[in-house]
Amino acid sequence: MDIQFLTSFFMWCTIINGGLFLLWAGFFLMAPTFTYNLQNKFIPLPREKYDVIIYSFLGLFKMLFLLFNLVPYVVLLILG
Repeated sequence: MDIQFLTSFFMWCTIINGGLFLLWAGFFLMAPTFTYNLQNKFIPLPREKYDVIIYSFLGLFKMLFLLFNLVPYVVLLILG
């Protein structure tokens, strides 16, 4: 594996995971009642707990996305 391959790999990982994050965050910010009602059919939770869980997972996903996708991509761009 050379640096060009790794740079390309992390670029696509960043694009795909960033898109998933934006899609996920968009759903919960633009249609919170719809997503709550949809999820409540499968796992009944009070709305307050649901909001805390969703925003915690969004925060965790964002931190992992930055740490494992964006930072390696930027470092490879600097090294390349």
